[in-house]
Amino acid sequence: MALGLALNVIQITLDYFNARESMEEEIHALLDISVSPASQIAYNIDVRLAEELLDGLLRHPATIDARIIDNDGQTMAAASQSSPGSPYRWASDLLFDSSRVFSQELRVPQLEELPLGQLIVTIDTYHYGLQFLERATYTLISGLLKSLTLTAALLGIFYLVLTRPMLNVISALSQVKASSPEKVRLPVPANHQYDEIGTMVGIINHHLETIDSSLAQLRTAESAMKNYSFQLEREVEDRTREISEKNDALQRGNRALIKAKEDAVRRARARANFLASMSHEIRTPLNGVLGMLGLALEGDLDSTQRNRLEIAFNAGESLLGLLNDILDISKVEAGKLSLENIPFSMRNLIEESATLHAQQARRKRIDLVSEVDPALPESFLGDPTRARQILNNLLSNAIKFTDEGSVHVKATYSAGSLRLDVIDTGIGMSTEGLHRIFSPFSQADADTTRLYGGTGLGLTLCRQLVERMHGQILVDSREGRGTHFTVTLPLPMHEDSSPDGLPQVAAKLRDIGAALAIPADNPHRRAIERQLDAWQIPIRDISEPQQGVLITLSEGPGEAPQSLALNWQGEGVILADPTGSAVRAKPEHQILSLPVRRDELYRCLCRAVGILRNEVTLKPARPARQEEVERPLKILLVEDNQVNQMVASSLLKKLGHQVDHAENGQQALDSLHARNYDLVLMDCQMPVMDGYEATRRIRKNPEWKDLSIIAVTANVMQGDREDCIAAGMNDYVTKPYNRDELRAAISRWAPSYPQEP
Repeated sequence: MALGLALNVIQITLDYFNARESMEEEIHALLDISVSPASQIAYNIDVRLAEELLDGLLRHPATIDARIIDNDGQTMAAASQSSPGSPYRWASDLLFDSSRVFSQELRVPQLEELPLGQLIVTIDTYHYGLQFLERATYTLISGLLKSLTLTAALLGIFYLVLTRPMLNVISALSQVKASSPEKVRLPVPANHQYDEIGTMVGIINHHLETIDSSLAQLRTAESAMKNYSFQLEREVEDRTREISEKNDALQRGNRALIKAKEDAVRRARARANFLASMSHEIRTPLNGVLGMLGLALEGDLDSTQRNRLEIAFNAGESLLGLLNDILDISKVEAGKLSLENIPFSMRNLIEESATLHAQQARRKRIDLVSEVDPALPESFLGDPTRARQILNNLLSNAIKFTDEGSVHVKATYSAGSLRLDVIDTGIGMSTEGLHRIFSPFSQADADTTRLYGGTGLGLTLCRQLVERMHGQILVDSREGRGTHFTVTLPLPMHEDSSPDGLPQVAAKLRDIGAALAIPADNPHRRAIERQLDAWQIPIRDISEPQQGVLITLSEGPGEAPQSLALNWQGEGVILADPTGSAVRAKPEHQILSLPVRRDELYRCLCRAVGILRNEVTLKPARPARQEEVERPLKILLVEDNQVNQMVASSLLKKLGHQVDHAENGQQALDSLHARNYDLVLMDCQMPVMDGYEATRRIRKNPEWKDLSIIAVTANVMQGDREDCIAAGMNDYVTKPYNRDELRAAISRWAPSYPQEP
C-alpha cells in the first residue's frame, strides 16, 4: 500500500508540472492570436474595436483583466471581471499563485521599428488549479483503492501459501512434551515437500536428531562428572588443609619479618645516634689537635720541628677525611644524605681538583692531564660538593695506583648528561677485583692493600653518591694496562650556559696566532690545542718564520726548549710548567702551570702579547659587597671546651677580631646583657643551657633580633643544620675549625655599617 501511495504521489507531481506548463502554453497561444488585431487597433487608435477585442479575451474562463496600453503608457481600452470565490481556492493559490500577468509588445508588420504599446492580460490561476486538484483527487482515491485491493489479494495468497503451513508446524511444536523435547519430529505440510518450508522442517528434524544424540552423550558425561566431582571434592579438602597449614606458617614468617624489620630500624636509629655521638666526641678532641698544630705551624720553627708538626697535621687531616667518609657512607645507607641543587661551574671544579692533585702526581713523576671539552656548558644545576668528592676520590685513586705514565680526566656534555672519564696507566685490576672494588672496606686484592694502603671506602662512597644523584659509574680495567672510570650524571644546564668565546679585547690573538712547540706525544698538547681551536687562534709551525706566541715546555731533553724560548723573535713566550718549579729566563716570559686551566691559558696569552698587564679573566669578577670587606668585629664565642676556646680565639684574633668567651648558653645571655656584640659563634651541646635553647631565648628579645648567630658544632649528621636554622641561628660551621670557612661565614653575616663619607 505504501508503494501504491508513493507511485500516486509521483504521478500527481508529474501532473502538477504538466498543468503549469499547459497553463503557460494556453495563455501564450491566446496572446499570439490577439496580438495582431490589437496591433492594428493600436495603430488605427480604434477604441471601439479595442473594447470588443478585450471583451472577447474576457470570455476565456481564466482571464480577469485585459487592457491595451499605448506607447505613452496611457490605457487605450480595458476590460476586467472579478475572480470566482471557492473554499478550495487557497490550495490553488498555494500551488499556482493567485494570478499571473502576461504582456506582449504591439507592432504592425509594415512598421517593425515603431512601438505601438502593449497588450496586457491578467489571468486567474484558479481555473487551472481547480482542474489539477480534481485530477489529483481522482488519482489519489483510485490509487488507494487499487492498493487496498492488491494488498488484500496478496494477504490471501500469503496465508494459503505460507502462513497456514507455518501454523501447522507451530501446532505440532506446541504438542511436544517438556520432559523429552528431543524425541519429537515435525510433519512436513502437504504440497510443501520440495519448497522452502519442507526444507526448513527437514533441517529442524535433523537438528533434533543431533540434539537427541548430544543429550545422550551429555548424560553419560554428567554421570562421569559426578564421579570426578566427588574425587575433586576430596582433593580440594586435602589441598585446603595443606594451604591453611602453609598460610599459618606464612603468617608466622611475616610476623617474624615485621619484627626483624622493626629491629633493623631500631638498630639503624641506634647506629645513626651512635655515629652522631661519636662524630661529636671524635671531632671535639680532633679539633683541638688540628687547631693547635695549625697554630704551632704558624710560629717560628726550625726545619725539623716544622717537618714533624706537618706530619702530625697531615695525619690528623687524613683521620678527619676517613671520619668524613665513614659518616657519608652511613648517611647514604640510612637514606639521610641530602643533595644541593645550586648553580656551579663543572669546568672550574675539574680544574681545581686537578690542580689540587697536581703536586701528588709530580712527586710520583707522572702527568696529570685535564681535558675539558671547550664546548662544555659553563654552569650546571646540582651538588658541587658531592661532585667534587666523587672526582677527588677517583683522581686520588688513579694517582695512587699509577707509578709511571699519566692520569687523564676528561669531561663532555651531551643529551642532558655530563660524562666524566678518569683514565690512568697504572696497575689495573683483575676480573675478580672489578667485582669487589665498590664494596665497603674492600680493594682489588690483598697485595694492593699491602703495597698501597687505603681503607677501601673511596670507591664505595663514589658509587653511592653517583647512584644518589641518579647517575651511573662504570669501570673498565686490565691488569698492567690501567683503569678507566666513567661517571655519567644527569645534570641540567643553568640558564644561558654556552661556553665563553674569546673576548673582543683579545681578538688580536686570532691574527697573531700561537706556535706550539710541545712534542706531539706529550699528553698536555691535545688539551692546549683543543682550547686554541675553540678560540679560533691559528696554530703555527715553529719551522716557519718565527711569529706568534711561542708555547713550549719549561724543561725538556737537552737545552732545546730553553734555547728556543730565549731566541724567540715572535710576539711572546709561554712556558708550560709540568713540574711546578719553572723559572722565567726573561721577565716577559709567562709561566703556564700544568695541568692546563682555561682562564690561566687566556691570561698568559694576553700578557704575552701585551694586551693586558693586570689580572684578566674570561668573565669579569663581581665587585665585592661592602659588607664582605673584613673589619674588626666584637665576637662572643660560646664554647664549653677550653681547647676549642683556645683554637677558635687564636684564629679569630689572627683575623683581627675581638673575642669574649662564654662556657654555656646562660653565660652567653648574661654577656649579651652586659655588652653589645656584632656576632655570636654558638656551640650546640653545652652544660647548663645548650646552644639551641640559648638561641631561642636570644630571638625572643627584640633588641637581639638582628644579631647574627653562627652555629659551630661537631655534629654533622643530616638534620643538624635544619635543627640549628629552626632554633634561629643564621649559619652552620662544622668542627674542626677551618680558617677559610670561618672567615667566609663571618664575612657573610657581619653587620653592615654606613660607609664613611
